[in-house]
Amino acid sequence: MENLFYKPPNAWSGDFIPFYDNGTFWIFYLHDTRKNGKQGLSIPWYLLSTKDFVNFTNHGEVIQAGNKDEQDFNICTGSVIKTDGIYHSFYTGDNPSFPKKGKKLQAIMHAVSDNLLEWEKIPGDTFYSDERIYEKDDWRDPFVFWNKEKGEFWMLLAARIKEGPSHRRGCTALCTSIDLKNWKICEPFWAPYIYYTHECPDLFKIGKWWYLIFSTFSDQMVTHYRMSKSLNGPWLSPANDSFDTRAFYAAKTASDNKKRYIFGWNPTRDKGKDYSRWDWGGNLIVHVVVQNSDGTLSVKMPDTIKEAFKDELPTTFIPMIGKWEIQKNIISSYPKDSFSCILSKDEMSPLCKISLNIKFEDEVKNFGIIVRASNDLEETYYIRFEPDRSRLVFDSWPRKKIHPDFSYVSDSPFWVGHERPLKLVTGTIYKVEVIIDNSICEIYVNDEIAMSTRMYNLSEGKFGFFVRDGKASFSNVKIKI
Repeated sequence: MENLFYKPPNAWSGDFIPFYDNGTFWIFYLHDTRKNGKQGLSIPWYLLSTKDFVNFTNHGEVIQAGNKDEQDFNICTGSVIKTDGIYHSFYTGDNPSFPKKGKKLQAIMHAVSDNLLEWEKIPGDTFYSDERIYEKDDWRDPFVFWNKEKGEFWMLLAARIKEGPSHRRGCTALCTSIDLKNWKICEPFWAPYIYYTHECPDLFKIGKWWYLIFSTFSDQMVTHYRMSKSLNGPWLSPANDSFDTRAFYAAKTASDNKKRYIFGWNPTRDKGKDYSRWDWGGNLIVHVVVQNSDGTLSVKMPDTIKEAFKDELPTTFIPMIGKWEIQKNIISSYPKDSFSCILSKDEMSPLCKISLNIKFEDEVKNFGIIVRASNDLEETYYIRFEPDRSRLVFDSWPRKKIHPDFSYVSDSPFWVGHERPLKLVTGTIYKVEVIIDNSICEIYVNDEIAMSTRMYNLSEGKFGFFVRDGKASFSNVKIKI
């Protein structure tokens, strides 16, 4: 297994559009070659299929982008629905040159297929914002479903209303249809005056709860969800309303009638460097969506991805700083007023899965996992648990300058987005799983929290643990490739 998280050869992928049919997940995506160093230049839809999120068939381009004078110069996000044996794709036609020509930037467009691989566009079904309720140029990411309660098709859209503060006009627009050809533009499905826009909407129901999924780039780039017992709302915001970090965006879901999965992309970073800007597009990441007893959602690693790592590596640990106890399968340290660290004897594999249990006691300040550490600890990545702040953090050392006003490297903070809320309770055992796939790092805790990130600057190093100001133990440590 050379790599795990899919990306197309010599290109990048984003805005995955999953569709389940006949035992297979068909995953449409926006294919970006970054021609001449530019992102988002004439994007078509490509298609993958998989049964396990490990082995993929790449079907190549299935909906071709238009030319520079056509509305669908970029074929952006949408959805796929099957009715009466025919597949319908609804997608965004986006042409950045059109506004200067007095034309609208975006439109909703329609194509049909009888096999998912060959699509016929229907230009006559194209429609635009009404410019009465909604702004004209934000009109994209259609999600279409059959509303049993109303006996009609509904389409949710990423749009902006025409009133209110500019940065709070984002809404989930609503259109309705009885034939998938003629659409009535309605009042917003949800317009909360919170975000600039609600990208890539998705909607599903588990039990008595409806869930609305959307992504934003206002205060942070992240995929959110809201929950309601009615399509009429109110759409409640849970305490933790996101699925992952900045490095998991534009996520949409699909179900195989047993489990629901959420598909997002872990973006690359400019020039392949930590602390540089995030790019558009990257690699496919899939989580399992789990409904908790109170109706809230969490995510965990798919079983098929866990099972892809079969060979366990023997691991020996060597104390580096402070005192450590190693008894059978438990490694522990109790630095009451200092820092302690232990490292593996051998270098890490570039593709591996780490699993372990962690327990902390007393008033420990923080503790966690070290990856790709140098022998002198001058360079390393930290997966840090912070009980006093109820969070999980991904950090690195050395931290790099990210702004010319920062005079000293040590003053540069880690970027917001590399943290997840996590209530930590003394004496509780936390199951931790970490997958490293070259620059990609995916972290799961207790089958409820996921944290995605990238690791570029340090491509090799050792694995270990650390504890600061208190006691923590690490048990059942396994490294598989």
